[in-house]
Amino acid sequence: MRTELISIPTETVPLDGALHLPDGPATGAVLLFHGNTMNFYTGAPRFLPPALTAMGYACLAFNRRGHDILSIRDSRVAEGAAFQLTREGMDDNRTAAAWMAARGFPPPVIIGHSNGGMLSVPHVVAHPDTPALVLLSAHGGGRDGLRRTSRAGLMAAERVDEMIAGAEALVAAGRGKELMLMPGWWYVITAESFLDRNTQMPDILEFAFQIKCPVLYIRGDQESAENYPAEKFQVRAGGPCRVDIIPDCDHFYKGREQAVIDRVTAWLRTTVHA
Repeated sequence: MRTELISIPTETVPLDGALHLPDGPATGAVLLFHGNTMNFYTGAPRFLPPALTAMGYACLAFNRRGHDILSIRDSRVAEGAAFQLTREGMDDNRTAAAWMAARGFPPPVIIGHSNGGMLSVPHVVAHPDTPALVLLSAHGGGRDGLRRTSRAGLMAAERVDEMIAGAEALVAAGRGKELMLMPGWWYVITAESFLDRNTQMPDILEFAFQIKCPVLYIRGDQESAENYPAEKFQVRAGGPCRVDIIPDCDHFYKGREQAVIDRVTAWLRTTVHA
């Protein structure tokens, strides 16, 4: 595997990432969408490329503008997931796909983890030439997504209504980019980003019937089927969809990375390569 660090310009913050290339000619392409507050060098975007490039895939793993929680770049101006907006995340995915196409790669297989999986679904609807979609613990999104996550003890936890009211007041006062502390992961967020998560996230079950390409939906057995609705997506999918529940496995696949690698590569061999 050969790796090139890349940077893709946007109208604001560039998308940094890594283009992983097979040692021989690339026979296909993969785009990897990272999870919330993660980045291109952690989780699935890190552990999948060696196996995928061995199959002949060129793999692009990149940071959306909403990467990590808080970060800085070439100044002390903060960026990161605390500031993310859904429309920006969707734009970033389109920008990365266009960057690959401009370099002559074929339409890529889309692999998205968690929030990256949620964002994968509308991306594939907008790119019907996608050969296959792999959802790794994709959360359901939708207008109930913030409350659903908070019920699990994350984000606003039991303080959802209080924090929505506080965020609305900050936005109304022109202070939408002001940071708010949350009792659960991911602990800090701007008022406008908090409200965005409450109103703007696409619902993957509403989009499922428009997905015609083959889908593999993986979930760990320690994850909630309410938050990561693999079986409901399978029922609604407009094309073939396989659900694979990995035993003894959490949301981040800690210690079970090889099981994910084996399932993804075996499915791609029998689905896309065939």
